[in-house]
Amino acid sequence: MEAGPGRQRALLRQVLGWRVAAAVAWSVLLLPVCTAAFVVLSGLDPFYPVRWVSNSFNDLYSSYVIFCILLMSVVIIVISIFNVEFYAVVPSIPCSRLALIGKIIHPQQVIHSVVHAVMGMLVAWCAAVMTKGKFQFLAVPCTPSESLDDAVPQMCLNEYHLFFLLSGAFMGYSYSLSYLINNMNYLPFPIIQQYKYLRFRRSLPLLIKHSCVESLYFVRNFGFTYYFFGYIPKVWISTTMDLHIDSKLHPLDTLTGLLDLSLFYHAWLCGVFLLITWYIAWLLFKIYATETHHFPIQPTFAEETDQCLPKILNSNPPLIIKFLALQDLMLLSQYSPVRRQEVFSLSQPGGHPHNWTAISRECLSLLSDLTQRLITQQEAAAANGRAKQPAGELKVAPQTPGAVVTEDVSFQSQRSNIVPRASMSSLVKSSLTPLKKSPGSDVGSPFSSPALNCKMGILDVNSPWHGSVQSPHVMRRGPKLWTSGSDLQMNGSHHESFPVLSAARVGSEAVQPRFIYTWLQNKQEQIKNFLSKRVLIMYFFSKHPEASIQAVFSDAQMHIWALEGLSHLVAASFTEDQFGVVQTTLPAILNTLLTLQEVVDRHFKLPHVSSKPPRISGSLVDTSYKTLRFALRASLKTALYRITTVFGEHLNAVQVSTEHKKRLQQFLEYKE
Repeated sequence: MEAGPGRQRALLRQVLGWRVAAAVAWSVLLLPVCTAAFVVLSGLDPFYPVRWVSNSFNDLYSSYVIFCILLMSVVIIVISIFNVEFYAVVPSIPCSRLALIGKIIHPQQVIHSVVHAVMGMLVAWCAAVMTKGKFQFLAVPCTPSESLDDAVPQMCLNEYHLFFLLSGAFMGYSYSLSYLINNMNYLPFPIIQQYKYLRFRRSLPLLIKHSCVESLYFVRNFGFTYYFFGYIPKVWISTTMDLHIDSKLHPLDTLTGLLDLSLFYHAWLCGVFLLITWYIAWLLFKIYATETHHFPIQPTFAEETDQCLPKILNSNPPLIIKFLALQDLMLLSQYSPVRRQEVFSLSQPGGHPHNWTAISRECLSLLSDLTQRLITQQEAAAANGRAKQPAGELKVAPQTPGAVVTEDVSFQSQRSNIVPRASMSSLVKSSLTPLKKSPGSDVGSPFSSPALNCKMGILDVNSPWHGSVQSPHVMRRGPKLWTSGSDLQMNGSHHESFPVLSAARVGSEAVQPRFIYTWLQNKQEQIKNFLSKRVLIMYFFSKHPEASIQAVFSDAQMHIWALEGLSHLVAASFTEDQFGVVQTTLPAILNTLLTLQEVVDRHFKLPHVSSKPPRISGSLVDTSYKTLRFALRASLKTALYRITTVFGEHLNAVQVSTEHKKRLQQFLEYKE
């Protein structure tokens, strides 16, 4: 049990370790460039450009700038550690506002936010020190007395420096919040493989633009926050550090103080500096972590067996390793004839296609799991979307003795919403046809469902509906299910009173647990109905349909690669498979693909499901996971066309169902 997880951790360190180290190293190496740009822009003086440039170069070699670079290198390392700890290849999509709030107050996210706020304060302190002037120190000498004769120098609080520190903490927390809400920990794998330098160069202008715009919003939000709550930290720090407040200066928690253009510019520049350095570390980690990795098909040595592609696909490695393995499978199936031959090869000795069997089995398993998940989701959507009409009034002819004249059956068990389609159809049919008592049925027994008893016109004495009229349509109560001794005496059946009474006692004891469960279910439904009418409650609890759909397809990138890799291998086997190992699994592959296509087509016909992908604007934060279902649909159709185009009429000899034969014929005729 310990060897498996140990090998997986070793494989994860081997694959991801050097990538993390390289990303952190490049982030630290690019930090002096960002610092130099910040120093130049913070001392902006367009009217005296020569002095501006000379002062900027002199500051770059000063000791405090070098110390700030070293301190911010530590900050970059801490930020990179959190990037590594919080990354995910499957995005976490909250389906309701309450779920989003739960993510925000999760202990891990709270730690993430607190650490980023502290790191933001450190970056702001470095920015204030490198800016110099009135922002450099927290305590400055001042003369509070207006008389110059008895003026005694005192230490006053520099509110500009305090404003910088608090703005840094606010920006760090805002960055952490944006990191969570926008799923910035999600690692999107590139569709087109490029060199790391080209990917970084392409994203750099977008990164700078995004940082500048986002810093504006952060400064604006912090300005409003400081206007209302800035007095609290100012008084607390001045009291704690025994610092005076200079009455000659305008306080910054007023409109006059916040309209200082110099303060706004330097606070915005500090935010841009913070965001650019952090986004560079985040971007480099994404680029390095999603770089392709070549897994060997066959081991050269016995120690490398756990690192082979078939072994990794059929094991349970970390998700990022499985994603990289499926990405490698997709690439080798398209561009590497030599590695494809290794997939189609037979084992020696024995002559078994172990490589192809392992790869095809895992791909088919992934696609079958997705098919089952979509079927379950469609069943739930169909059950929830079905109109809850009243079951009608069970009217019985007046001449029928001892029958309930009218009963409104409107209550339903909530568990019926999760019954599969096959059983639901049978239930619907049975509800529309006259109810017949089968020999083995328990209708009328204390163990039968109260809803079924109500359908049959039988009322349980222990049910909450007995003894009180719940519907205005109830004209007359039916006979009691269990009669007492007095009733039997009135009916002339006194000799049967004792056995019937004992049976009633046993029946009441048996029905007690069922009654409690039904009562709790009814109370739960009543509470839910009560809360569903409250607008504020529903604002937090209501599920967004689009988010729920995105959550179903959140890991569809795996299935897209499995589709592409499997279909390319099948198409290549037409000319490259010398031993015919693929032909043995071709029927299973076609059945799986065609079944998945039927389920996907049904999914896009559901209500609230858009048939066209949304337009995604170019942004630094990747949102491609929102369109994965459309990419899956296109990849599935392309995979089927790829196979049918290569094999042609030979597919008519493959053993598939009649319905799937019709589908295949449509693909062969290019009518799908």
